[in-house]
Amino acid sequence: MSYKIRLEMFEGPLDLLLYLVKKDHLNIYDIPIAKVTEQYLEYINLMQLLDLEIVGDFLVMAATLMQIKSKMLLPASETPQEEEQEDPRAELVKRLLEYEKFKQIAENLREREISQQDVFRRPKAEAPPETRDEEKAQGDKYFEASIFDLINAFSQALKDVPKEVFYEVIKDQFTVEQKVHDILHLLLVETEIKLSSLFGKAKDRLEIIVIFLAILELTKMKEITARQNAAFEEIIITRNKDNIIPYDRRDQENPA
Repeated sequence: MSYKIRLEMFEGPLDLLLYLVKKDHLNIYDIPIAKVTEQYLEYINLMQLLDLEIVGDFLVMAATLMQIKSKMLLPASETPQEEEQEDPRAELVKRLLEYEKFKQIAENLREREISQQDVFRRPKAEAPPETRDEEKAQGDKYFEASIFDLINAFSQALKDVPKEVFYEVIKDQFTVEQKVHDILHLLLVETEIKLSSLFGKAKDRLEIIVIFLAILELTKMKEITARQNAAFEEIIITRNKDNIIPYDRRDQENPA
């Protein structure tokens, strides 16, 4: 592929493992290592096929999972004097639990910071009714879609596509730059777009790939937000309001 994206929003290998455990409602204390390893490698393959730059930690974790899987396939020792062998998954489970606790603490601190931002908020002029309705709708609690949610949606859209199609993105029929422009233009007309509807409008599977790369590029540029009304539900794309310059400020920030 000729288009490479380096994502600052990439989370680490433990994030991916936690995502897979929660997505399928698995017991973190009794992880079906064969199933999780297979899914983990599928995500790694998708990232590599899309030319996403993957840090070595992802590959190290893949090797760790393969090693644990191999150990669990070995027959149990029949020597009675030997102490009961430790579960090969024990260290991984311990790391996941500690990391999950760390993430929860970080999320609590982030929510506390957000709540404190409104304590001494400067009063502002009353917005038009349609703006208030939109803010009220967007004020409802939602989940920000992770990179793994996006890859999962992409995988579902391409589940029947042969691997050979990934290597045809170099065609000039569709470009990431054009799709970035198209998506931003569409968000001027619609306040939000379902990711599945973007994929559904694609003329062929090659266009689906380019749309996905455009979504990743826009997310990296912080031009859009990918969110879900609940974990693992439909991904909704909206403009990042922090990057939209109001008309009354544009002349000030871009003087002639």
